[in-house]
Amino acid sequence: MSSPIYSLLNVRRIIAGPGSLSRVHEIPASYGARKILMITDQGVWDAGLIEKPKEILESAGYGVEIIHQTPPEPAVDQVKAIFREAQEQGGQMIIGIGGGSVMDVAKLVSVLLTNDLSLEQLIGGAEITRQGLPTLMVPTTAGTGSEVTQNAIVLVPEEQVKVGIVSSKLVPEVVILDPLLTVKLPPAITAATGMDALAHAIECYISKKANPFSDTFALKTVSLISKGLRRAYKNGQDIEAREEMLLGALFGGLCIATSGTTAVHALAYPLGGRYRIPHGLSNAVLLPHVMKFNLDATEDRFKDLALAMGLPVSGLASRQAAERMIENLYALNADLNIPAGITDWGVTEADLEELVESASRVTRLLDNNPRPMTKSDMRAIYRRLM
Repeated sequence: MSSPIYSLLNVRRIIAGPGSLSRVHEIPASYGARKILMITDQGVWDAGLIEKPKEILESAGYGVEIIHQTPPEPAVDQVKAIFREAQEQGGQMIIGIGGGSVMDVAKLVSVLLTNDLSLEQLIGGAEITRQGLPTLMVPTTAGTGSEVTQNAIVLVPEEQVKVGIVSSKLVPEVVILDPLLTVKLPPAITAATGMDALAHAIECYISKKANPFSDTFALKTVSLISKGLRRAYKNGQDIEAREEMLLGALFGGLCIATSGTTAVHALAYPLGGRYRIPHGLSNAVLLPHVMKFNLDATEDRFKDLALAMGLPVSGLASRQAAERMIENLYALNADLNIPAGITDWGVTEADLEELVESASRVTRLLDNNPRPMTKSDMRAIYRRLM
């Protein structure tokens, strides 16, 4: 399943471990930055997670400006508003502290500030030619892996779909992984973001672009999340589990950086675009169904994933082991109280064709899927969720 040519884009530096945020002041000087722009969201702001890094940076002599209005699932106009505020605030380095939406916005703002391009042009596929401002990512959830990817997701409301902007210029410079920042993450968010990271690893492992880099990171991601997710969900103060989840999410992001997601994400984008179903939940609900669809095309790889999950399948035939892996995905969703369907968000049978049409346009991801997926196949999967 390996690609004939493969590569890995990566950040320059990762600082990790409990309390690692205390080293945030070491970073800006190496980039000649004296004024820092911190981008976050209201939840992180209200939780007081900005106070410590702000105090550390200011004590070290840095000026700090803060934008804390990043919304969940940011739309085009909302990203543009944050960009305009960033232009007014100024700064030589951007620190994104939050979940995937915050980090995506921070990456986009960094390149919009240095390139003569509009956000609409980026969405349309315009090439980013100049490096953005240096970026430091501090994830407060363990899911998207945005802290190490070349991707940024934007909601386009008029088309009711999310669009991925992809460029090597979006890869951050530095990451701080501090599990202490995630101990107060509510169980529901822990579950959804954790399943998002698991989806990244599983999809990248079976992707047509799978390669030795992505295989290594994917299997490690699956192992870490299988060990840590249920524990972090039940006890948010379990630091070891929280660290396993953060590492799993980062390795899952590295999978994306060298391989790519598949039909799970393609079918999830319309659910987020039209119904604002959180990205992690969309992926979690779809993951076992899409993997069941893919079973005939990749059962050997599914056995590898089952072993990485710690399931007792070593003596089983590939088909049996693969089926156990899929059963485990359904069971994991149930243990995490992930909804079994999408009707709670107002999705009805009448919406089916529009969902199928929208998902079918996400060819960048559908083309990675190990088994070709027709509109009829998509329709059947969506229908199982209703």
